[in-house]
Amino acid sequence: MFKKFQNAIFLGIQNPTKRNTILLVTLAAFILSVLMIAPTKMVLAKMLPGKNNDTFTIYTTLADGRSIEQTKQVTECVSEFIKKEKEIQDFEIFLGMGAPLDFAGLIKGSHFKNSENVAEIVVNLSKKHHREEPSYMMVQRMRPDILKSCASLYDKTTITFVEPPAGPPVLAAIVAEIYGDNSDGIRELSSRVSDVFQKTKGLVDIEIMQDEIYEKFEVEVDSIKVALSGVNVKQLNDILYLAFEGMQIAVKNSDTVNEQIPIYLSLSQDSKKFSSKDLNAIKAKLSSLKLMSPTGMMTPLTELVTIVPKKSNPMIMSKNLHKMTNVMAETDMVSQVYPLMDARNVILDTFSDKYEIEKIGLFNLILVDKTSKEVYKLMWDGEMEVTLDTFVELGAAFIAALVLIFLLMVIYYKSYTLSGIILLGSFLSIIGVIVGHWIMDIFSVDTFFLTATSLIGFIALIGISSRNSLLLIDFTASLMRDNKMDKAEAIAYATATRAKPIFLTAAAIILASTLLAGDAVFGGLGVALIFGTIAAVVSSLMVVPVLLYKADLKRHFNLD
Repeated sequence: MFKKFQNAIFLGIQNPTKRNTILLVTLAAFILSVLMIAPTKMVLAKMLPGKNNDTFTIYTTLADGRSIEQTKQVTECVSEFIKKEKEIQDFEIFLGMGAPLDFAGLIKGSHFKNSENVAEIVVNLSKKHHREEPSYMMVQRMRPDILKSCASLYDKTTITFVEPPAGPPVLAAIVAEIYGDNSDGIRELSSRVSDVFQKTKGLVDIEIMQDEIYEKFEVEVDSIKVALSGVNVKQLNDILYLAFEGMQIAVKNSDTVNEQIPIYLSLSQDSKKFSSKDLNAIKAKLSSLKLMSPTGMMTPLTELVTIVPKKSNPMIMSKNLHKMTNVMAETDMVSQVYPLMDARNVILDTFSDKYEIEKIGLFNLILVDKTSKEVYKLMWDGEMEVTLDTFVELGAAFIAALVLIFLLMVIYYKSYTLSGIILLGSFLSIIGVIVGHWIMDIFSVDTFFLTATSLIGFIALIGISSRNSLLLIDFTASLMRDNKMDKAEAIAYATATRAKPIFLTAAAIILASTLLAGDAVFGGLGVALIFGTIAAVVSSLMVVPVLLYKADLKRHFNLD
């Protein structure tokens, strides 16, 4: 076997046709593998894939001003779908408040929720090892049915599905931060961006982080009428709280409890409801509430107060002392980068009717209102921004590793050619990394992304691949110097001799990496090491010998 392999290498590197064929096939494989990422999108890039969790949370947000009963109706609709899932162990509904903090809720501000129009549903699943369907696939399957049936109960209702993140927690997969000095302008621009997100394929759970401006009614007390009636303002406040909130009226002592137990009095839920949301309904309800003066005279509440319709005061958000708002969207089992690019292109094409648009950086935009000359900034954040930053930083680390290896080899061999051969042999492992992800995507139940851990695996392969080429070159130099072999024979013998340890090293890496390949987070690292190692072995035993044969080894090895 050794002799046959040595002869094959010996004849192959001496045949110009075979040499050129190997180099052309390698070049074609490299170009085709790069094309798998862009523009064909056969291999998609993402920060981290979906994580199979044992729990997820459903956020329901109705329009500002909706009642707790309406919120309850929406959550009950959602719960009917949850009850049909056999893999769901239990769930709990938190009406008008956020659920106890978890990893995702800490970032999304769940602890700030305290209004009648919000609710959270915490869903607990059976252990991931006991079910076939991952949690993120279950969410993807349930989302369309729940949105169709429950989000349509009331206008401007949003239902979002939140899972514990596989990596660093962020507000959402894609976040458009809109900055400006004019609150109305920010509100209008964020609404248009939200409409673009709604029409972008692959984006779901679109939400604007801002309050709706709605009509409310304020009760203004006429102090003169209150004084003339003989009642006081405290009586008026108490009856309003008693009618619509409930209040403590007494306490109860207990033999088993140290503290006094408060006793609350409240009207029934039906008694608290208004017949409709208008001024006449408010007056009709308040007119039924009467206050007794010290003289025993009953005075309707409407005689002492004035009902004034007003617009609500929305919350003012800021970041780094700049007024802003967020438009958030999650991705539906796709990478964040590609929907963002589609949405950004639509913004560039359609927003020019009202704004003058200027590009800043890679994706960010400056929009100037043509009429008012107000300046707005659209900055991208979220997991997409983390993805770009990570890939840029890992790309810089990869380039730095290549440059350092090249410089070390130049210092060691005092030859740019030999250093370039080692560098090229290391770089070609990228073919295996990309093709490996494409192969895994064929056999996986969902998209197998090229992740940050995949790039970490690729960077780790540089040292392994460089070592293979380095051993091959050193052994060839030794054979030519000590055994006086000619170039072709020395290259063939060195390749055949080093093939066995190269194969054993590769087998050890591949077998060890199979443990990582099935992991949700580190699967990309395992696949990169497995298929990248295969490509590195092929490169070391086929491409590197051809390049060595083409080089003037006697001059590079300082041989006479």
